[in-house]
Amino acid sequence: MDEKKYTFDNPEYKHSYRHTTSHILAQAVKRLYPETKLAIGPAIEDGFYYDFDSDIPFTPEMLEKIEAEMRKICKEKLKLEYFELPREEAIKFMEEQGEPYKVELIEDLPEDAVISFYRQGEFVDLCAGPHLDSTGWVKGNALKLTSCTGAYWRGDSKNKMLQRVYGTCFPTKNELEEYLARLEEAKKRDHRKLGRELDLFAIYEEGPGFPFFFPKGMVLRTELEAFWRKEHKKAGYEEIRTPLILNEELWHRSGHWDHYKDNMYFTKIDDENYAIKPMNCPGGMLAYKRRMWSYKDLPLRMAEMGIVHRHELSGALHGLMRVRCFTQDDAHLYMTPEQVPQEILGVIDLIDRIYKVFGFEYRVELSTRPEDFMGEIAQWDIAEKALEEALITRGINYSINPGDGAFYGPKIDFHLVDSIGRTWQCGTLQLDFQMPERFELEYIRPDGEKHRPVMIHRTVFGSMERFIGILTEHYAGAFPTWLAPVQVRVMPITDRSREYARQVADRLEDYVRVETDFRNEKIGYKIREAQVQKIPYMLIVGDKEAAEGTVSVRTLFGGDEGVMELDTFIAKVTEEIENLSD
Repeated sequence: MDEKKYTFDNPEYKHSYRHTTSHILAQAVKRLYPETKLAIGPAIEDGFYYDFDSDIPFTPEMLEKIEAEMRKICKEKLKLEYFELPREEAIKFMEEQGEPYKVELIEDLPEDAVISFYRQGEFVDLCAGPHLDSTGWVKGNALKLTSCTGAYWRGDSKNKMLQRVYGTCFPTKNELEEYLARLEEAKKRDHRKLGRELDLFAIYEEGPGFPFFFPKGMVLRTELEAFWRKEHKKAGYEEIRTPLILNEELWHRSGHWDHYKDNMYFTKIDDENYAIKPMNCPGGMLAYKRRMWSYKDLPLRMAEMGIVHRHELSGALHGLMRVRCFTQDDAHLYMTPEQVPQEILGVIDLIDRIYKVFGFEYRVELSTRPEDFMGEIAQWDIAEKALEEALITRGINYSINPGDGAFYGPKIDFHLVDSIGRTWQCGTLQLDFQMPERFELEYIRPDGEKHRPVMIHRTVFGSMERFIGILTEHYAGAFPTWLAPVQVRVMPITDRSREYARQVADRLEDYVRVETDFRNEKIGYKIREAQVQKIPYMLIVGDKEAAEGTVSVRTLFGGDEGVMELDTFIAKVTEEIENLSD
């Protein structure tokens, strides 16, 4: 017998377990608030949710009451029974149940469809499954309703706003408690909260999804960009910049119009339609086409910190993680077919090298041909094989994500694992035979004939904004010294040592980002303030330090490191910065 079959190590069992729990949630709500209308309730990565249409707002006190009813349903060990109805009978059945959202879902299905349902006790739900055999399999003491938010029906802002109740569940109470502890830690690390407290960035209601970066946030951002440029220069990339707005015809030519127009913004210039770019690649195509290249010029690696705009629904926006305007650290590589393997490996190695600087581990997915693909299947097969062989060559474990490739090519996605175990999709590598064809890109081979190059689209950070949000949570705002907006704060103990503190700060300015705290406050208060601001180094100076030309050093995590000569401290901190960012 497979011991993992009925554990969360088995993805199918975990999905069925959590899907069943979502039905238990819906049953509990209907028992307590019978007038509530049901929408949808799937299992998700960290638990489940269910969308409800109710005139009663679900308060935290109500969620506790619903939770208690869910535990009661688990104890009742209700059998889940599957049955089917023809489409018209299913519609009538749901109408009789008073469930208009279920009726709408059924009406969208083909006329000859057979509709499936699950029954547990008095509760029946429209569902394709799968589910557990009984509500008794769900451990009532290991489930928790975590929040309630608004969600538009079918994700469309033109539709009614529903109440989405989120929850999670595990096979044991210990696993639930460990998860809830991680959730509390995640709340402390929330980049939106830390962004305000550390004065890094914010988003205002005057521009939903459009981030503001303040001086300290800009220091963080420019340090990341400088590091990115240094690594790309070493890897043989040249940097370009393409326009923010290009005409509509370009987006038809690239294929984005057919696959992405609902996520684009538009404007008119001289009575001609233009689009604000949601992607950098069409501009990259034009940059390539500026001249005829020889095979001797390839591979050509063009990188761009390109600002893009995408129309995200307001309900999907989330701090820096999901925005409408962001900078993509894009690159487009053009190569001969023979160069494809080495260029894929080069991108993988670059991404690996950069992620290790931040202490990230990562997981890898290979996404294959989607239903709305462009081009010939034979080309897709070649591209998928090339990506897979590169992963095998580097000995990288990976999972297959069927049908999730870009419309122009298969891709490798890199999912970062942060310091509390969460994963974030950031880097991507897409192998593309289609865009060069659509844009008629060419190069001259040794035979003197024109041929099509092959192309790689890739990002490392992905979105600069999102990566900064991830880093803020990964480090809980306590950035490594090389990234910290303020690296050193100098604090005099009394007014008598203020002049010496100013001299220390002036000397440090050539080496680090430094600020002074001359407030008329006790030194303990100043130290606590510096710690709240996550400043890596605090230099305390008093009469003794001023007389001896030294500084008393404290670090954010290490505490008191004793008294040092200023030159010794400068050597120490500059070496640390160079080692961390190199």
